[in-house]
Parts: sequence; structure tokens; C-alpha cells
Amino acid sequence: MGITMPITKHNFLVTDPRDIGRTIAEAFHIAGTGRPGPVLVDIAKDALTATVGFEWPVAPQLPGYRPVTRPHSKQVREAARLIVESKRPVLYVGGGVLKAGASAELKVLAELTGAPVVTTLMAKGALPDSHPQHMGMPGMHGSVGAVGALQRADLLVTLGARFDDRVTGKLDGFAPGAKVVHADIDPAEISKNRHADVPIVGDAREVIADLIVAVQNEHAAGNTGDYADWWRQLDAWRDTYPLGYDAPADGSLSPQQVIERIGQLAGPDAYYVAGVGQHQMWAAQFIKYERPGAFLNSGGAGTMGYAVPAAMGAKVGAPDTQVWAIDGDGCFQMTNQELATCAIEGIPVKIAVINNGNLGMVRQWQTLFYNERYSNTNLHAAKRIPDFVKLAEAYGCVGLRCDRAEDVDAVIAKAMEINDAPVVIDFVVHEDAMVWPMVAAGTTNDDIKIARDMAPDWENGD
Repeated sequence: MGITMPITKHNFLVTDPRDIGRTIAEAFHIAGTGRPGPVLVDIAKDALTATVGFEWPVAPQLPGYRPVTRPHSKQVREAARLIVESKRPVLYVGGGVLKAGASAELKVLAELTGAPVVTTLMAKGALPDSHPQHMGMPGMHGSVGAVGALQRADLLVTLGARFDDRVTGKLDGFAPGAKVVHADIDPAEISKNRHADVPIVGDAREVIADLIVAVQNEHAAGNTGDYADWWRQLDAWRDTYPLGYDAPADGSLSPQQVIERIGQLAGPDAYYVAGVGQHQMWAAQFIKYERPGAFLNSGGAGTMGYAVPAAMGAKVGAPDTQVWAIDGDGCFQMTNQELATCAIEGIPVKIAVINNGNLGMVRQWQTLFYNERYSNTNLHAAKRIPDFVKLAEAYGCVGLRCDRAEDVDAVIAKAMEINDAPVVIDFVVHEDAMVWPMVAAGTTNDDIKIARDMAPDWENGD
């Protein structure tokens, strides 16, 4: 128990078998309420093997555990006042909005205020990517428009986000002219990294619902925001610096093309699961997420090997929906043994291995910051070790390979036709493709690069 206390929401040690049922019920209650988190139940061996009469556990009675879900009305009214008085507001949306099931309320609030919305990596799909007010994902590999919106904002309405360093860059240079409204169910997150001018503790769904009413009241009193100039600047950034990529000069396969076409062919109703690294960022950038929960990834936990088991869970939970795991050749080798489970249990996931023969994100950093001194990043894929097609077949799955741009659509279509077995596609892509834009570690978001030696013109948008 002691070794796991720093990384769990709560721990239990059960030594009496009569306590097992009650403890399990309490564990699920704690894990799923307030800010969700893992709970450890450690059951002693003698308790686990004992025989006792079972009684269905009653509702948990935990007097010391009372997560706050209802926001304070005064703080909500103050937030609404700041929104209508601001000239350059941004709704900065984090994963807490998805966890609260507040996507519908977010759309109402966005359209009511007319403010731009940025959604973090963990909030992709909280507002449809196609929504005209959606500026994209902020942060280290976010869009120029989203990063610029945060940097030049005079008000951040932060909903279920935590100002993590991948979003803020160098903290003292983040959104220097902005006041902050920070709403989160976990009071420990508020003002932890950035001082909150208006702190609001509560469930994101209830906060947003109350904020809608408060903004409507401001409008009824004749107080509305004028963001026309703000949108002219935002649209200039969005039009001038769209996300894109160049095809490799040697004719090899572009990883961005592969991921973009998977998203276009599988469509918005599919589930997409990513590992960690370049392919994770490209999946966030080039697949369009139109509904909450469509994109699953491990976020700040950085869990290499996440994609395959998470895709399995998604497919079991939604057996009639396509599930695509977007994985790297490094991540895939950490949990590819789960292909055996997929084949034995009949879980027909589709796994796209973006095989650049390297630990791509580390290689990118070694290229940019370590003078191309490549160390322990080459995975020898030129010799196809392992051969992912043969590996898939050995596990009872269908194995496919694609290394030409003209074959991408046909290979994806073939995988989509197979619904009675897991499919692994080895996409052999160029090893030097990089994730852009990029805010380098230790720099501010103003220093974002759109290519290796190119930065945006913030003032002119060109």
C-alpha cells in the first residue's frame, strides 16, 4: 500500500473477508466521483480464500469524502461579467469537460458567448473540430491559431483544464495579458500553476450550465461582448497557418497522409486510440473529431503501449463500431502480445503501425537539439525486425503492409472489410518526418515554430 499511495486516489487494505463487498463498493464510488482516479484494494490472501456469507453492499457511507460538484453562484456571476466585458476571451477546455459529460453544454456556452474555443489533447471532441468557433488544440504541438488565441487573450475561461506545461510552455510567458477564470472539480488544481482571478470549484457540467444562465442574464441586462476585431485576428492566423505537411522528397510514405486518410475513410463515428509520440500528435492534428469520446489516449501519463489494450477495451465496449489503434513501431512492441487476446477472444480491432524504424519523437529532438547525434532510437526497421506482418499472422491476426502513397486508400479499405479478425497494418513511413508546429521545451508559446527555421508573424498573420 505504501508504495502506491502517491499514485492513487485512495487505498484500502482488507484483512476481514466480511469487508470485501463493502470495500469494493466504496472503491468504485471514490474512483468514479469527484475527480476520477485509481483506487487500490489490497486484499490479504487469507481474506481472499475465506468463505463468508455475502450481503449486497449498501450505499457507501464515507463521511470524510464529499467532493464539491455545485459551483458558488457569486463566482459564476463574476465569470459571466468578465466574459461580456472582455475583448479577447478564450474558452480553454480540458479533459474535465469530457469526463463530466458536458459537451452539449459547452456548445451552448460557446455559441452564446461567441468566444473562440481551444480543446486540449484530452478534450478532443468536446467541441466538434468542424465548429467555426473551434481554434484547434493548443500547446507544444498545437495549431498556431490556438496558441495565438491563448497568448493574446485578455480572458481565459478555463474549464476542466490544469495549465500543464505542454499547454503553457514556459509558464511566466503564458498568456501574459489575460485574467483567468478557472473552474475545476479538484480544488488542488486551481491556482496551482497559474493564479485564478475567479476560482470556481465544481463539476464542469454544472459550472457550464450555471455559466450559461449567468451570461444570458448579462445579455438580458444589455451587456454583450464585441469580439469582431478579435475574430478578424483569429481568422487571419487560422487562414495563414493551417495544419499541413509536405510529402517526402524521396517518394516514401508520409505518416501524416496515412493517419489523415484513416480518419477520412473510417469517418467520425469510429473510435481512434493512440499510443505516445509523433503518431499521437499526428492523430490529434489530422483526424477530425466530431463527437466526445472518439479519441482515446493516455495524455500526460505518456504511456507507451497504451493503444492496443485501450483499443481492445473500446471494441468490447462498442462492438458494432470501428476501432482504430494508431500506434508507433516502438509503442506497438510494448503490448503487441495482446494480439493473442484479440484473436482468442474475437476482438476485431484495426491497428495501424506507423513504422518509421525509430523512436520518432526522441529522434526528432535529437535532430533539432542534439546536432543529429542519434542514440538508441533506431529500431532497425529497414531489416523489418520484427516483421510486423508475420508477427500478426503468428498471433492469428491478419497482417498487411503498405509503403507507397498510392496504395494507402486500398490497404485501409481492405482492412475495413475484415470484421471477423484483428488486422495489423505495417505502414512503412519516412524516418525523418517531424511534428510541426512545435514549442520547444523551456521557451514561451510566442516562440512557436511552424517548420525547422520558420516562425509565424504574430502581428500581421502572414
